[in-house]
Amino acid sequence: MESSDPILVEIQKPVAIITFNRPHTRNSLSVDVLQLLDQIVSELTAISDINGLIFTGRENVFLSGADIRELRSLDYDAALIFSERGQRLFQTIAHVRQKTIAAINGFCMGGGLDFALACDIRVAAPSAEFAHPGARLGIITGWGGTQRLPRLINRSRAIEFFITARRLSAMEAFNIGLVDAVHPSPVHYSLQVSQ
Repeated sequence: MESSDPILVEIQKPVAIITFNRPHTRNSLSVDVLQLLDQIVSELTAISDINGLIFTGRENVFLSGADIRELRSLDYDAALIFSERGQRLFQTIAHVRQKTIAAINGFCMGGGLDFALACDIRVAAPSAEFAHPGARLGIITGWGGTQRLPRLINRSRAIEFFITARRLSAMEAFNIGLVDAVHPSPVHYSLQVSQ
């Protein structure tokens, strides 16, 4: 029987595999999921013999970013807390002592892409797609993508990516340096890289 937990953790020392398990919401990062992820990352990074964290998603979605329906219901103060929590968490992931790998199994959108950018390594399945669709929604990402993406793929490409909200295939993402590898099994590849 499959677990209904929003995030699954499997420890295969010296690595932990963290799986986003909300495919029915396209693995969106709700307030509760972000809080749970924060707790999981804190616990795992405190374990001395875990040297790698691999993040992946269920079915054909890595992460779709913030839950837009939920965002609409937040008042100013709650939205600010949510944004700041995401910023702090992604900054933590960017600086933990463990190697962090985004094993991108499918759609990687908006805040989900910000999350992947905070990881040390990004490995994509051939079917993965990448986009920052905020321009179409009249919003901009608040979790560090506007800073990390230009450093990775250069400023002009990043600006074009943000303002057009265009989707990139896995190979396009690889060709511009957004991902480090394309592999049929991103988790399997990530396990090899993390050893």
